[in-house]
Amino acid sequence: MIIMKTDATEEDILRVVLLVEESGLRASVIRGEYQTVIGPVGDERRLDFDRVATFPGVKEAARVEAPYKLISREYARFFGEPGAHSRVSIRGVRIGNGDPVIIAGPCAVESRQQIMRIAEEVKRAGAHILRGGIFKPRSSVHAFQGIGSRGLAGAEEALKWLREAGNAFDMPIVTEVRGESMVELVARYADIMHIGARNMYDQDLLADVARMGKPVLLKRHFGASIEELLSFSEYIAAEGNKDLILCERGIVPVGKGKSYTRYMLDLAAVPVIHKETYLPVIVDPSHGTGRQDLIFDMSCASIAAGADGLMIETHYNPAEALVDGPQMVTPGELRDIIEACQALYRMKQTVRRNRHE
Repeated sequence: MIIMKTDATEEDILRVVLLVEESGLRASVIRGEYQTVIGPVGDERRLDFDRVATFPGVKEAARVEAPYKLISREYARFFGEPGAHSRVSIRGVRIGNGDPVIIAGPCAVESRQQIMRIAEEVKRAGAHILRGGIFKPRSSVHAFQGIGSRGLAGAEEALKWLREAGNAFDMPIVTEVRGESMVELVARYADIMHIGARNMYDQDLLADVARMGKPVLLKRHFGASIEELLSFSEYIAAEGNKDLILCERGIVPVGKGKSYTRYMLDLAAVPVIHKETYLPVIVDPSHGTGRQDLIFDMSCASIAAGADGLMIETHYNPAEALVDGPQMVTPGELRDIIEACQALYRMKQTVRRNRHE
């Protein structure tokens, strides 16, 4: 990172940016209230940091050891409060460093009637953001792949239903982008662009989605380490998009024998990621457990661990859902989860205030 002096001129900043680019790297320029920080993106061995340090207006030129530099707290301390989390704002909803935000809706959008009814009921239950899958990456080619699998016309029709439902009940919408060919279409309708666990490693998709300039929800792959999640998040930040929300959704269990849950929900990842980065982190207990009867407890546990929000699959009749019925809750159950999580969050805040008084 290259930290500019508080009195550095635009000419000083441009001179550094040009050297970074002449060295074959890109320059990520972050302007704080009092200071500007320039982050070289690429093979930093090609940049002469000693030379940069002698440029007018440069306060310090230092290497950040973490592979995820642009989202690291080490980087953030030069342009903001080192202990604070960032907030991602979407149509009046703010995720991060505040009350937990609830994202709810069906795994898959099946019809206009279905998504309108669910949107109304999750809004009444207290949810803030509406989710719904247009494309459903599945393990089996014979399984329902979402309305988006019927082609561009089907995908756009379902996106219009989701957008209409979000507008009708004043909720931002989030949906998954399945591949690069669908990026622009999804960006046309969605408020948050969701990259699913199976696509976490797709560097081209990460970059394409980031360049749409919309908030990005990135899910951890079920076989990925925390460092891998953060390192691949850097591909989004490197495109200049810092409106990034990370999601823990369970990893593959270790060991032999019967598995009692779909995945193993790694709640320790939440405080670890908060210590490593300034990004908001949410948890998906639906995929993390695969069991409706565990979602209440794991939602509360997620908030206790410090999650900034939850993504919960919801349906008025889970038994008739085309996808993931066993891990969906009803709107009534969602309301109970939200009330419990809000109470738990308030209790945590009270304890924290009392401890510091």
